[in-house]
Formats: sequence, structure tokens, C-alpha cells
Amino acid sequence: TPFNIFIMSKSLTKVIYKPDHTSTDEYTVIVNPEEYKKWKAGDTSVPISQVVDSFDIFHSNQGHQGRLGQPSKQQLENDFGTSKDEEVVTQILQKGKDQGSDRIGSSNP
Repeated sequence: TPFNIFIMSKSLTKVIYKPDHTSTDEYTVIVNPEEYKKWKAGDTSVPISQVVDSFDIFHSNQGHQGRLGQPSKQQLENDFGTSKDEEVVTQILQKGKDQGSDRIGSSNP
């Protein structure tokens, strides 16, 4: 018998951090915008696990036009002084800029 699966659509935002303004390297994490705003404003009651959609860190060496991939542990060590996901994500959230996106993962031709 057929069945329907309902998936709640949620709004997500990208937070992008460039470790060096002269470089095209960018790191991106995906966040829940409401929780991110509260966290960024200093609400320490919001756990970081609710701020981020996941602890996945994305990297592009071609700026926001480039293809996103997973950074190597060495890249993380070089740019953040650590390769621990939670520590890197925290730095990206603190130093990065949010950029709203309704269709994360889609590419515009």
C-alpha cells in the first residue's frame, strides 16, 4: 500500500568565514537562523548543537562561487589551530557572517 512521508521544511542559513581577506578560501557551516541570532547575541542558554544543522564544515578555495567540499584536518589546523569539529564550528560562528539561503545545496546555472 502506498504511504506518504511528510518532511518538515526548515529555514537554514549559511555562516561563511574567510580566514584571510586576501584569500579565496572560505569555510561554511549551516545554521538554524533563529537559534544562531540568539547565540550570536550572547544567549548562552542556546546549546551550539541547536545552533548548527550539523557539525559538518564545508570549504571552498574559490570563494562563494566555488564547489563546497570537506576540508582536510591539516587545513583546519592551519586556519583554526585545531581540527576538532566543535571548536572549528564555534570559531566560524563567532567570526563568520551569516548569509541566508532558502535552497542550500542547489546550484544556480
